[in-house]
Amino acid sequence: VQMVESGGGSVQQGGSLRLSCTVSGLGRVTSGLLPDAIEDFAMAWFRQAPGKGREGVSAITWNGAVTLYINSVKGRFTISRDNAKNTVYLQMNSLKPEDTAMYYCAASRKSTYEYRSPGWALVWGQGTQVTVSA
Repeated sequence: VQMVESGGGSVQQGGSLRLSCTVSGLGRVTSGLLPDAIEDFAMAWFRQAPGKGREGVSAITWNGAVTLYINSVKGRFTISRDNAKNTVYLQMNSLKPEDTAMYYCAASRKSTYEYRSPGWALVWGQGTQVTVSA
């Protein structure tokens, strides 16, 4: 399985970035009779700032019907997914210096509502760096 994030970079406060996470090879994740598809997984974005633990930022159900956000990004970030392209997005607007972190995407077969619980993620991406300057 490969989950590849892209779209990170350095921006000034108030700027925008759009992160993408493209998934491939899901057929190898579980041992079910049928190949896995991205539709089988809830997806989420996490971030980890220097010296801090990894925190869940946003999550989305398999069909995009439900999206969840932590309070600090509500109204600024938007998570979405295109299952036909095996891709999940995180549109980040009105960025603040405190958004600076390595951002990771994650996939899980657990409830989307539990995305901030330990052990939720089944698969992680390698991360993309977001740096916001004041």
